[in-house]
Amino acid sequence: MTQLQVRTRVLHRAWIVAGVAFVTLIGAAGFRAVPSVLIDPLHEEFGWSRATIAAAVSINLVLFGLFSPFAAALMDRIGMRRVVTGALVLVAAGSGLTVFMTESWQLLLCWGVLVGLGTGSMAMTFVATVTGRWFVRHRGLVSGVLTAAGATGQLIFLPLVAALATAHGWRTPALVVAVAALAVVPLVLLTLRDYPADVGTTAYGASPDDPPAIAGPAAGSSVVRALRMLRDASRTSTFWLLAGGFAICGMSTNGLIGTHFVSAAHDHGMPPTTAASLLALIGVFDVAGTVLSGWLTDRIDPRVLLGAYYTLRGLSLLVLPSLLAPHTEPSTWVFIVFYGLDWIATVPPTVALCREQFGVDGPVVFGWVFASHQLGAALAATGAGAIRDTLGDYRLAFYLAGGLCVLAALFSISIRGRNIALTRST
Repeated sequence: MTQLQVRTRVLHRAWIVAGVAFVTLIGAAGFRAVPSVLIDPLHEEFGWSRATIAAAVSINLVLFGLFSPFAAALMDRIGMRRVVTGALVLVAAGSGLTVFMTESWQLLLCWGVLVGLGTGSMAMTFVATVTGRWFVRHRGLVSGVLTAAGATGQLIFLPLVAALATAHGWRTPALVVAVAALAVVPLVLLTLRDYPADVGTTAYGASPDDPPAIAGPAAGSSVVRALRMLRDASRTSTFWLLAGGFAICGMSTNGLIGTHFVSAAHDHGMPPTTAASLLALIGVFDVAGTVLSGWLTDRIDPRVLLGAYYTLRGLSLLVLPSLLAPHTEPSTWVFIVFYGLDWIATVPPTVALCREQFGVDGPVVFGWVFASHQLGAALAATGAGAIRDTLGDYRLAFYLAGGLCVLAALFSISIRGRNIALTRST
Protein backbone atom coordinates (compact mmCIF):
# COMPACT_ATOMS: atom_id res chain seq x y z
CA MET A 1 0.00 0.00 0.00
CA THR A 2 1.42 3.37 -0.99
CA GLN A 3 1.81 6.33 1.34
CA LEU A 4 -0.90 8.18 -0.63
CA GLN A 5 -3.37 5.32 -0.08
CA VAL A 6 -2.65 5.35 3.65
CA ARG A 7 -3.33 9.07 3.84
CA THR A 8 -6.64 8.80 2.04
CA ARG A 9 -7.92 6.47 4.74
CA VAL A 10 -7.02 8.75 7.65
CA LEU A 11 -9.96 10.65 9.11
CA HIS A 12 -9.51 14.36 8.50
CA ARG A 13 -8.95 16.27 11.73
CA ALA A 14 -11.88 18.57 10.89
CA TRP A 15 -14.30 15.72 11.61
CA ILE A 16 -12.73 15.15 15.03
CA VAL A 17 -13.11 18.85 15.87
CA ALA A 18 -16.71 18.74 14.64
CA GLY A 19 -17.35 15.67 16.80
CA VAL A 20 -16.04 17.40 19.93
CA ALA A 21 -18.10 20.47 19.09
CA PHE A 22 -21.16 18.22 18.70
CA VAL A 23 -20.69 16.72 22.17
CA THR A 24 -20.13 20.14 23.70
CA LEU A 25 -23.22 21.58 22.05
CA ILE A 26 -25.27 18.61 23.25
CA GLY A 27 -24.31 19.52 26.78
CA ALA A 28 -24.97 23.24 26.35
CA ALA A 29 -28.47 22.62 24.98
CA GLY A 30 -29.25 20.07 27.67
CA PHE A 31 -28.09 22.37 30.46
CA ARG A 32 -30.22 25.21 29.10
CA ALA A 33 -33.32 23.05 28.72
CA VAL A 34 -33.47 21.91 32.35
CA PRO A 35 -35.35 24.91 33.87
CA SER A 36 -38.40 24.28 31.66
CA VAL A 37 -39.02 21.02 33.53
CA LEU A 38 -38.43 22.58 36.96
CA ILE A 39 -40.97 25.44 36.78
CA ASP A 40 -43.71 23.50 38.57
CA PRO A 41 -41.45 21.82 41.21
CA LEU A 42 -39.88 25.18 42.14
CA HIS A 43 -43.31 26.82 42.26
CA GLU A 44 -44.60 24.10 44.58
CA GLU A 45 -41.61 24.14 46.95
CA PHE A 46 -40.89 27.86 47.25
CA GLY A 47 -44.20 29.41 46.25
CA TRP A 48 -42.52 31.60 43.64
CA SER A 49 -44.77 32.67 40.77
CA ARG A 50 -44.23 31.16 37.34
CA ALA A 51 -43.37 34.63 36.05
CA THR A 52 -40.58 34.88 38.66
CA ILE A 53 -39.18 31.48 37.79
CA ALA A 54 -39.49 32.25 34.09
CA ALA A 55 -37.53 35.46 34.73
CA ALA A 56 -34.51 33.30 35.59
CA VAL A 57 -35.01 31.52 32.27
CA SER A 58 -35.26 34.93 30.59
CA ILE A 59 -31.97 36.12 32.08
CA ASN A 60 -30.42 32.85 30.96
CA LEU A 61 -31.75 33.36 27.44
CA VAL A 62 -30.65 37.02 27.26
CA LEU A 63 -27.11 36.27 28.39
CA PHE A 64 -27.03 33.16 26.21
CA GLY A 65 -27.60 35.50 23.27
CA LEU A 66 -25.89 38.73 24.28
CA PHE A 67 -22.63 37.09 25.29
CA SER A 68 -22.53 35.05 22.08
CA PRO A 69 -20.86 37.70 19.84
CA PHE A 70 -18.31 38.51 22.55
CA ALA A 71 -17.59 34.80 22.88
CA ALA A 72 -17.00 34.62 19.11
CA ALA A 73 -14.54 37.52 19.30
CA LEU A 74 -12.95 35.99 22.40
CA MET A 75 -12.46 32.72 20.51
CA ASP A 76 -10.52 34.70 17.90
CA ARG A 77 -8.35 36.21 20.62
CA ILE A 78 -7.62 33.39 23.11
CA GLY A 79 -8.94 30.31 21.31
CA MET A 80 -11.98 28.08 21.26
CA ARG A 81 -10.52 25.57 23.69
CA ARG A 82 -10.02 28.07 26.52
CA VAL A 83 -13.39 29.74 26.00
CA VAL A 84 -15.33 26.45 25.95
CA THR A 85 -13.48 25.08 28.98
CA GLY A 86 -14.26 28.18 31.01
CA ALA A 87 -17.88 28.01 29.87
CA LEU A 88 -18.30 24.44 31.09
CA VAL A 89 -16.92 25.37 34.51
CA LEU A 90 -19.39 28.28 34.75
CA VAL A 91 -22.31 25.97 33.91
CA ALA A 92 -21.21 23.46 36.54
CA ALA A 93 -20.95 26.18 39.18
CA GLY A 94 -24.29 27.75 38.31
CA SER A 95 -26.21 24.50 38.30
CA GLY A 96 -24.51 23.01 41.36
CA LEU A 97 -25.02 26.08 43.55
CA THR A 98 -28.80 26.07 43.01
CA VAL A 99 -29.18 23.22 45.51
CA PHE A 100 -28.32 25.69 48.29
CA MET A 101 -30.70 28.49 47.27
CA THR A 102 -33.50 29.75 49.49
CA GLU A 103 -34.44 33.05 47.76
CA SER A 104 -35.58 33.77 44.23
CA TRP A 105 -32.67 36.15 43.53
CA GLN A 106 -30.31 33.20 43.97
CA LEU A 107 -32.15 31.38 41.18
CA LEU A 108 -31.72 34.46 39.00
CA LEU A 109 -28.00 34.55 39.78
CA CYS A 110 -27.22 30.84 39.40
CA TRP A 111 -29.45 29.58 36.63
CA GLY A 112 -29.85 32.99 35.06
CA VAL A 113 -26.43 34.65 35.12
CA LEU A 114 -23.86 31.85 35.56
CA VAL A 115 -25.51 29.22 33.37
CA GLY A 116 -26.51 31.91 30.86
CA LEU A 117 -22.93 33.12 30.45
CA GLY A 118 -21.62 29.56 30.27
CA THR A 119 -24.05 28.30 27.66
CA GLY A 120 -23.77 31.60 25.77
CA SER A 121 -20.08 30.86 25.25
CA MET A 122 -21.06 27.59 23.56
CA ALA A 123 -23.91 29.00 21.48
CA MET A 124 -24.50 28.92 17.74
CA THR A 125 -21.54 31.24 17.12
CA PHE A 126 -19.43 28.25 18.12
CA VAL A 127 -21.02 26.41 15.17
CA ALA A 128 -20.24 29.31 12.84
CA THR A 129 -16.64 29.47 14.09
CA VAL A 130 -15.98 25.75 13.73
CA THR A 131 -17.50 25.47 10.26
CA GLY A 132 -15.86 28.68 9.07
CA ARG A 133 -12.36 27.63 10.18
CA TRP A 134 -12.39 23.87 9.60
CA PHE A 135 -14.65 23.30 6.57
CA VAL A 136 -14.84 24.49 2.99
CA ARG A 137 -16.74 21.52 1.61
CA HIS A 138 -20.07 20.56 3.29
CA ARG A 139 -20.25 23.71 5.42
CA GLY A 140 -24.03 23.82 5.26
CA LEU A 141 -24.38 20.15 6.12
CA VAL A 142 -21.96 20.37 9.05
CA SER A 143 -23.76 23.50 10.30
CA GLY A 144 -26.97 21.49 10.25
CA VAL A 145 -25.45 18.56 12.11
CA LEU A 146 -23.89 20.77 14.81
CA THR A 147 -27.09 22.75 15.18
CA ALA A 148 -28.95 19.47 15.59
CA ALA A 149 -26.74 18.79 18.60
CA GLY A 150 -29.02 21.17 20.47
CA ALA A 151 -31.99 18.93 19.79
CA THR A 152 -29.97 15.88 20.77
CA GLY A 153 -29.05 17.48 24.09
CA GLN A 154 -32.70 18.21 24.69
CA LEU A 155 -33.56 14.61 23.77
CA ILE A 156 -31.05 13.22 26.27
CA PHE A 157 -31.66 15.56 29.18
CA LEU A 158 -35.39 16.36 29.26
CA PRO A 159 -36.82 12.88 29.99
CA LEU A 160 -33.99 12.21 32.43
CA VAL A 161 -34.52 15.51 34.24
CA ALA A 162 -38.28 15.03 34.40
CA ALA A 163 -37.90 11.50 35.79
CA LEU A 164 -35.26 12.53 38.33
CA ALA A 165 -37.27 15.57 39.45
CA THR A 166 -40.41 13.44 39.88
CA ALA A 167 -38.65 10.64 41.76
CA HIS A 168 -36.01 12.53 43.76
CA GLY A 169 -36.85 16.24 43.63
CA TRP A 170 -35.41 19.03 41.51
CA ARG A 171 -32.01 19.14 43.28
CA THR A 172 -30.89 15.82 41.82
CA PRO A 173 -31.06 16.90 38.16
CA ALA A 174 -29.32 20.17 39.07
CA LEU A 175 -26.38 18.14 40.39
CA VAL A 176 -26.46 15.84 37.34
CA VAL A 177 -26.04 18.88 35.09
CA ALA A 178 -23.06 20.10 37.13
CA VAL A 179 -21.31 16.72 36.91
CA ALA A 180 -22.07 16.36 33.19
CA ALA A 181 -20.58 19.78 32.43
CA LEU A 182 -17.36 18.97 34.26
CA ALA A 183 -17.12 15.58 32.55
CA VAL A 184 -16.85 17.25 29.11
CA VAL A 185 -13.87 19.44 30.13
CA PRO A 186 -11.13 16.77 29.62
CA LEU A 187 -12.47 15.95 26.15
CA VAL A 188 -12.29 19.62 25.13
CA LEU A 189 -8.78 20.08 26.51
CA LEU A 190 -7.41 16.98 24.83
CA THR A 191 -8.93 17.16 21.36
CA LEU A 192 -10.30 20.60 20.43
CA ARG A 193 -7.96 22.76 18.35
CA ASP A 194 -8.52 26.29 17.07
CA TYR A 195 -7.19 26.18 13.50
CA PRO A 196 -6.18 23.49 10.99
CA ALA A 197 -2.69 24.99 10.91
CA ASP A 198 -2.33 24.11 14.62
CA VAL A 199 -2.10 20.44 13.65
CA GLY A 200 -0.39 20.90 10.28
CA THR A 201 -3.39 20.50 8.01
CA THR A 202 -5.90 22.57 6.05
CA ALA A 203 -9.66 22.99 6.25
CA TYR A 204 -11.66 20.05 4.94
CA GLY A 205 -12.25 20.45 1.21
CA ALA A 206 -9.83 23.38 0.85
CA SER A 207 -8.01 23.65 -2.46
CA PRO A 208 -4.36 24.68 -2.75
CA ASP A 209 -5.50 28.14 -3.87
CA ASP A 210 -7.69 28.76 -0.82
CA PRO A 211 -6.14 31.00 1.85
CA PRO A 212 -5.50 29.08 5.08
CA ALA A 213 -7.66 29.70 8.13
CA ILE A 214 -5.48 31.66 10.53
CA ALA A 215 -5.92 33.48 13.78
CA GLY A 216 -7.55 36.87 13.82
CA PRO A 217 -5.93 40.06 15.10
CA ALA A 218 -3.67 39.35 18.04
CA ALA A 219 -4.03 42.80 19.48
CA GLY A 220 -7.07 44.71 20.61
CA SER A 221 -10.03 44.01 22.81
CA SER A 222 -12.49 41.28 21.90
CA VAL A 223 -15.23 43.45 23.35
CA VAL A 224 -14.25 46.39 21.13
CA ARG A 225 -14.12 44.21 18.05
CA ALA A 226 -17.54 42.69 18.74
CA LEU A 227 -19.05 46.14 19.27
CA ARG A 228 -17.37 47.45 16.12
CA MET A 229 -18.92 44.60 14.12
CA LEU A 230 -22.32 45.46 15.57
CA ARG A 231 -21.88 49.13 14.62
CA ASP A 232 -20.92 48.30 11.05
CA ALA A 233 -23.50 45.57 10.54
CA SER A 234 -26.33 47.64 12.03
CA ARG A 235 -25.89 50.13 9.18
CA THR A 236 -27.27 47.55 6.74
CA SER A 237 -30.89 46.54 6.23
CA THR A 238 -29.80 42.91 5.90
CA PHE A 239 -28.71 42.81 9.52
CA TRP A 240 -32.02 44.15 10.83
CA LEU A 241 -34.07 41.78 8.69
CA LEU A 242 -32.01 38.83 9.88
CA ALA A 243 -32.10 40.00 13.50
CA GLY A 244 -35.84 40.69 13.42
CA GLY A 245 -36.64 37.30 11.95
CA PHE A 246 -34.33 35.51 14.36
CA ALA A 247 -35.86 37.36 17.34
CA ILE A 248 -39.23 35.92 16.34
CA CYS A 249 -37.56 32.54 15.89
CA GLY A 250 -36.44 32.70 19.52
CA MET A 251 -39.89 33.76 20.71
CA SER A 252 -41.56 30.83 18.97
CA THR A 253 -39.06 28.14 20.03
CA ASN A 254 -36.90 28.48 23.16
CA GLY A 255 -38.95 31.23 24.75
CA LEU A 256 -42.43 29.75 24.29
CA ILE A 257 -42.33 26.04 23.49
CA GLY A 258 -38.97 25.28 25.09
CA THR A 259 -39.89 27.02 28.35
CA HIS A 260 -43.66 26.59 28.68
CA PHE A 261 -44.75 23.54 26.69
CA VAL A 262 -44.53 21.20 29.69
CA SER A 263 -46.59 23.56 31.87
CA ALA A 264 -49.10 24.24 29.08
CA ALA A 265 -49.63 20.53 28.51
CA HIS A 266 -49.90 19.96 32.27
CA ASP A 267 -52.66 22.60 32.38
CA HIS A 268 -54.65 20.30 30.06
CA GLY A 269 -54.16 17.30 32.37
CA MET A 270 -51.09 15.76 30.77
CA PRO A 271 -48.51 14.33 33.26
CA PRO A 272 -45.25 16.36 33.31
CA THR A 273 -43.16 13.31 32.41
CA THR A 274 -45.31 12.67 29.33
CA ALA A 275 -45.13 16.33 28.29
CA ALA A 276 -41.35 16.37 28.77
CA SER A 277 -41.05 13.24 26.63
CA LEU A 278 -43.07 14.93 23.88
CA LEU A 279 -40.81 17.97 24.07
CA ALA A 280 -37.82 15.66 23.78
CA LEU A 281 -39.47 13.94 20.83
CA ILE A 282 -39.61 17.33 19.12
CA GLY A 283 -35.84 17.17 19.47
CA VAL A 284 -35.72 13.80 17.70
CA PHE A 285 -37.42 15.17 14.62
CA ASP A 286 -35.45 18.38 14.87
CA VAL A 287 -32.24 16.42 14.35
CA ALA A 288 -33.55 15.17 11.00
CA GLY A 289 -35.04 18.56 10.10
CA THR A 290 -31.91 20.55 10.89
CA VAL A 291 -29.53 18.17 9.11
CA LEU A 292 -31.84 18.25 6.09
CA SER A 293 -31.92 22.05 6.32
CA GLY A 294 -28.11 22.13 6.24
CA TRP A 295 -28.12 19.93 3.15
CA LEU A 296 -30.74 22.14 1.49
CA THR A 297 -28.78 25.30 2.40
CA ASP A 298 -25.92 24.07 0.19
CA ARG A 299 -28.39 23.88 -2.73
CA ILE A 300 -31.29 26.36 -2.29
CA ASP A 301 -31.40 30.12 -1.68
CA PRO A 302 -31.35 30.52 2.13
CA ARG A 303 -33.93 33.33 1.90
CA VAL A 304 -36.47 30.97 0.35
CA LEU A 305 -35.79 28.35 3.01
CA LEU A 306 -36.27 30.83 5.86
CA GLY A 307 -39.52 32.12 4.38
CA ALA A 308 -40.90 28.58 4.16
CA TYR A 309 -39.72 27.57 7.64
CA TYR A 310 -41.26 30.55 9.42
CA THR A 311 -44.57 30.26 7.58
CA LEU A 312 -44.97 26.57 8.42
CA ARG A 313 -44.00 27.13 12.05
CA GLY A 314 -46.53 29.93 12.43
CA LEU A 315 -49.33 27.73 11.13
CA SER A 316 -48.43 24.93 13.54
CA LEU A 317 -48.46 27.28 16.55
CA LEU A 318 -51.87 28.69 15.62
CA VAL A 319 -53.46 25.24 15.87
CA LEU A 320 -51.55 24.00 18.93
CA PRO A 321 -54.02 25.23 21.61
CA SER A 322 -56.73 23.04 20.13
CA LEU A 323 -54.47 19.97 20.15
CA LEU A 324 -53.42 19.82 23.81
CA ALA A 325 -55.24 17.17 25.85
CA PRO A 326 -54.70 14.86 28.87
CA HIS A 327 -53.58 12.12 26.50
CA THR A 328 -51.55 12.16 23.32
CA GLU A 329 -53.98 12.15 20.42
CA PRO A 330 -53.03 11.51 16.76
CA SER A 331 -53.28 15.24 16.09
CA THR A 332 -50.76 15.88 18.88
CA TRP A 333 -48.31 13.51 17.21
CA VAL A 334 -48.77 15.35 13.92
CA PHE A 335 -47.82 18.62 15.63
CA ILE A 336 -44.78 17.05 17.32
CA VAL A 337 -43.45 15.71 14.01
CA PHE A 338 -44.26 18.83 11.97
CA TYR A 339 -43.02 21.35 14.53
CA GLY A 340 -39.99 19.24 15.38
CA LEU A 341 -38.77 19.19 11.78
CA ASP A 342 -38.91 23.01 11.80
CA TRP A 343 -37.61 23.72 15.35
CA ILE A 344 -34.17 25.13 14.57
CA ALA A 345 -33.98 24.41 10.84
CA THR A 346 -33.59 28.20 10.53
CA VAL A 347 -30.00 28.17 11.81
CA PRO A 348 -28.07 26.79 8.78
CA PRO A 349 -29.59 29.25 6.27
CA THR A 350 -29.12 32.14 8.72
CA VAL A 351 -25.45 31.22 9.24
CA ALA A 352 -25.05 30.97 5.47
CA LEU A 353 -26.56 34.42 4.92
CA CYS A 354 -24.27 35.96 7.55
CA ARG A 355 -21.25 34.38 5.88
CA GLU A 356 -22.44 35.44 2.41
CA GLN A 357 -23.29 39.00 3.42
CA PHE A 358 -20.52 39.77 5.94
CA GLY A 359 -17.58 37.60 4.86
CA VAL A 360 -14.91 36.71 7.41
CA ASP A 361 -16.77 38.67 10.08
CA GLY A 362 -19.82 36.46 9.58
CA PRO A 363 -19.42 34.47 12.85
CA VAL A 364 -19.30 37.63 14.98
CA VAL A 365 -22.22 39.21 13.10
CA PHE A 366 -24.15 35.97 13.50
CA GLY A 367 -23.42 36.29 17.22
CA TRP A 368 -25.39 39.56 17.25
CA VAL A 369 -28.17 38.05 15.13
CA PHE A 370 -28.27 35.17 17.58
CA ALA A 371 -28.40 37.69 20.44
CA SER A 372 -31.65 38.99 18.96
CA HIS A 373 -32.91 35.39 18.93
CA GLN A 374 -32.32 35.11 22.66
CA LEU A 375 -33.78 38.53 23.43
CA GLY A 376 -36.92 37.42 21.64
CA ALA A 377 -36.86 34.14 23.54
CA ALA A 378 -36.46 35.97 26.86
CA LEU A 379 -39.38 38.26 26.06
CA ALA A 380 -41.57 35.27 25.21
CA ALA A 381 -40.49 33.29 28.28
CA THR A 382 -41.48 36.06 30.68
CA GLY A 383 -44.44 37.25 28.61
CA ALA A 384 -45.97 33.80 28.28
CA GLY A 385 -45.56 33.26 32.02
CA ALA A 386 -47.32 36.55 32.69
CA ILE A 387 -50.12 35.63 30.26
CA ARG A 388 -50.56 32.30 32.08
CA ASP A 389 -50.67 34.02 35.51
CA THR A 390 -53.18 36.62 34.27
CA LEU A 391 -55.50 34.67 31.95
CA GLY A 392 -55.11 31.17 33.35
CA ASP A 393 -53.84 29.57 30.11
CA TYR A 394 -51.29 29.99 27.33
CA ARG A 395 -53.70 30.30 24.40
CA LEU A 396 -53.00 33.98 23.62
CA ALA A 397 -49.24 33.37 23.76
CA PHE A 398 -49.48 30.67 21.09
CA TYR A 399 -51.63 32.84 18.83
CA LEU A 400 -49.26 35.82 19.10
CA ALA A 401 -46.23 33.66 18.31
CA GLY A 402 -47.94 32.14 15.29
CA GLY A 403 -48.78 35.53 13.84
CA LEU A 404 -45.26 36.84 14.37
CA CYS A 405 -43.79 33.87 12.49
CA VAL A 406 -45.62 35.01 9.37
CA LEU A 407 -43.96 38.42 9.81
CA ALA A 408 -40.55 36.72 10.12
CA ALA A 409 -41.19 34.97 6.79
CA LEU A 410 -41.75 38.35 5.14
CA PHE A 411 -38.52 39.69 6.67
CA SER A 412 -36.56 36.74 5.29
CA ILE A 413 -37.71 36.94 1.69
CA SER A 414 -37.05 40.73 1.73
CA ILE A 415 -33.29 40.32 2.27
CA ARG A 416 -31.33 41.64 -0.69
CA GLY A 417 -29.14 39.23 -2.60
CA ARG A 418 -25.94 41.24 -2.54
CA ASN A 419 -22.77 40.73 -0.56
CA ILE A 420 -21.64 43.18 2.09
CA ALA A 421 -18.09 43.10 3.39
CA LEU A 422 -17.33 44.77 6.68
CA THR A 423 -14.01 46.49 7.19
CA ARG A 424 -11.80 44.36 9.40
CA SER A 425 -9.47 46.43 11.52
CA THR A 426 -6.19 44.89 12.55
